[in-house]
Amino acid sequence: MDFKDYVASIIDFPEKGVTFRDITPLMLNGKAFKEANKKIITFAKKVKAEVIVGPEARGFIFGCPVSYALEIGFAPVRKPGKLPRETIDINYDLEYGTNSLSLHKDAIKKGERVLIIDDLLATGGTVEATVELVKKLGGNVVGCAFFIELKELKGRTKLKDIEIYSILSY
Repeated sequence: MDFKDYVASIIDFPEKGVTFRDITPLMLNGKAFKEANKKIITFAKKVKAEVIVGPEARGFIFGCPVSYALEIGFAPVRKPGKLPRETIDINYDLEYGTNSLSLHKDAIKKGERVLIIDDLLATGGTVEATVELVKKLGGNVVGCAFFIELKELKGRTKLKDIEIYSILSY
């Protein structure tokens, strides 16, 4: 299956000079979406993941089916104020500003094998911050999985010593 057939490339969105890789065509095709998730499930088994962590919102789209299939937990990483119980938080830099992420304090057990899943690896800022949240709780990040990797943005350089799996690269 050529997964690129299920990605729409939107030129100059959200701003001029950017090509947005839209995964909604993949999500609209049950068979293609299932096949993409099977690939990530295979990677999750390989790294012996014990829990899946996914940043909002598209990390939920791929992370939840994987955790469901493997019958392991899913921990959401959200923007501050969105999680209802006690959290740990991290601030991180974007290309033009800063952002913050939160994770429930009881989401990860010390030494637990964590796979971080998101739809896209670009500059790596979000996933790098997510890795730091997991580490603060004593988790062991055994891998990061993405549907798409934008190689020219070199996000994997922020994920030293972490096994990275991406289905597509641009």
